[in-house]
Amino acid sequence: MSTSSRLNRAFLNAPLLPLSPFSRYVLMSDCHRGIGNSSDNFLKNQHLYFAALEHYYRQGFTYIELGDGDELWENRCMKNIMDIHSNVFWLFQQFYQQNRLYLLYGNHDIVKKRRKVQALFPALSFYEGIILTTDLLPGNHSHISLYLTHGHQASLLNSTLWPLSRFLVRYIWRPLENMGVLDPTSAAKNYHIKNTCEIRLNNWAKETHRILITGHTHRPILPLEPASYYNTGSCVHPRCITCIEIERQSMTLVKWSMNARTDSTLYVSRDIISGPVPLVNHK
Repeated sequence: MSTSSRLNRAFLNAPLLPLSPFSRYVLMSDCHRGIGNSSDNFLKNQHLYFAALEHYYRQGFTYIELGDGDELWENRCMKNIMDIHSNVFWLFQQFYQQNRLYLLYGNHDIVKKRRKVQALFPALSFYEGIILTTDLLPGNHSHISLYLTHGHQASLLNSTLWPLSRFLVRYIWRPLENMGVLDPTSAAKNYHIKNTCEIRLNNWAKETHRILITGHTHRPILPLEPASYYNTGSCVHPRCITCIEIERQSMTLVKWSMNARTDSTLYVSRDIISGPVPLVNHK
């Protein structure tokens, strides 16, 4: 199955959410929440993530996670992740109770498509794709749709052959990573694979005349001119987390990081990397 076929399948029965001038969405990806050990790449940025999430909750945003939220290749038990990062899942519950929580699965948490986190979210479904569209609005004439998915569909090894990749990560690359050896199959750590994935994703978006937003490669992308492909980045950058805000039918790429005031007190800051970029129809 080709990249195009896998992406088409991801959106075949994808839920539709309204994209109005009053809609507020925040898109995050690749948190890789772990179990608090040395392999938990989320641990160093958990305070930045929680501060950002609290901000978006207070400001009325709907949270959409574009996959790889939890690290379920290196770890087997979702409950252990929820126990370690209980503050995050507590805040998830607040979003969930207001119907402002949507979670997609990526390659590292693809097992979510087979089960639900019923202890906390009894009716929550995990999706491979979601479409934000103005077509749900009465009297709409703009016809703008955003196609959201993780982006692992651009890699055969991370989609169709994901059980093999999980085996390699769990039993070979994780022990080697602890000794300083990077996983050569990872789109986030191998620049050749990263570039190949992004080219394939961008080509699909252009060929289908769609606006595609993914994660997976961990490289944030939001050109100032209208484009077909965008990327949220990740929550495991060395000193920040990145995300895409959608508000007033425009997109803004932002980063959250730790900064210091002149009196040496620390604070979490929100800084714009790119945008806002107005959404336009690609057809």
